Amino acid sequence: MDLKSNHSSPVLADTAPLNKSRLGLRSSLQTRPAPSPALTSGLHLMVPRKKTGVLDDVRYSVCLDAMKSSSPPPKLITISDDIAYQTWMMKYPSALLSFEQFASFTEGKRITLFLDYDGTLSPIVDNPDCAFMTDPMRASVRMAAKCFPTAIISGRSRDKVFEFVQLTELYYAGSHGMDIIGPVRDSSEDGLDLIRSNDKQDKEESLFQPASRFLKMIEEVSVLLVETTKGIAGVKVESNKFCVSVHYRNVDVDEWGEVGSLVSRIVENYSHLRLTHGRKVLEVRPVIDWDKGKAVTFILESLGLDKCDDVLPIYIGDDRTDEDAFKILREDKRGCGIIVSSAPKESNAYYSLRDPSEVMEFLKLLVAHCDRQEVTK
Repeated sequence: MDLKSNHSSPVLADTAPLNKSRLGLRSSLQTRPAPSPALTSGLHLMVPRKKTGVLDDVRYSVCLDAMKSSSPPPKLITISDDIAYQTWMMKYPSALLSFEQFASFTEGKRITLFLDYDGTLSPIVDNPDCAFMTDPMRASVRMAAKCFPTAIISGRSRDKVFEFVQLTELYYAGSHGMDIIGPVRDSSEDGLDLIRSNDKQDKEESLFQPASRFLKMIEEVSVLLVETTKGIAGVKVESNKFCVSVHYRNVDVDEWGEVGSLVSRIVENYSHLRLTHGRKVLEVRPVIDWDKGKAVTFILESLGLDKCDDVLPIYIGDDRTDEDAFKILREDKRGCGIIVSSAPKESNAYYSLRDPSEVMEFLKLLVAHCDRQEVTK
């Protein structure tokens, strides 16, 4: 793994200009001005529940195919599946079984740790409101945060992730990195220049929201999605502030196409929004040049670590949206992605872990290794 930096700052397509008085984070990010989206306040969009023509049939079919592709059904693990997974691990070695090799890359490096939440720190559950992390996992993340800068980057709203994690030592990036908040750090240590505000715990924090101008539009679409899909059993619409998630994990597979078609028809009426797919979830997001990979770059830059050759960013995640972060670390040839998966799938990560329990064990090993390095200095 080549750790030489080839880092370049991202370009934001739809954000207001960044400056110290507004943002507070030391940044050289440049923006391209874009016209403000015309908000359709008060729009009453009528979406028929039934398909009415050829275009609807095509939309239905395309949506269903995409949903099935991103959400394959669970299956019993067979001997052949296990062999396939072992073969896959030759390309993506286990970060646990190959920890000594992995640890060699950390020698002389300052680690920064980035973590997804669902499927990484907590198991995937039928009810997204019940995706709680265990106390041992929380303790492992807390110990990691004491050793190196740690951030959680999730598609969930920032507030929801904080409710689950309940650790003030971390950076939190919700809505796929469109809502970033973190502890104010001593500028004499890191060279940071942060705007200071107080959270509910009266703790000083810094804040960055590149999609803030879309907030009203997202709120409006969230209401439309709730109203339009309420007649389909099992659908759950989750507002994540700067994006909206439509969960269909508990929807009968025969109605997936209808869910996808309804959501697609609403999004088609908003040129500044786009529809993406995750595991049994449809996500509506603003059309801006921002994702989890850009969030990683931004946090590194805010910490003054983006141009340091002795920094090793590590990102652990399990879903398609995490691939944006894996890709940036691979292309920059300076970090390491770890994919969490119990089944073979292509990824831009270097290593793998099977499930959240292995993530917890890896964090423990990483902390222990860093403690040993400190002792030998």
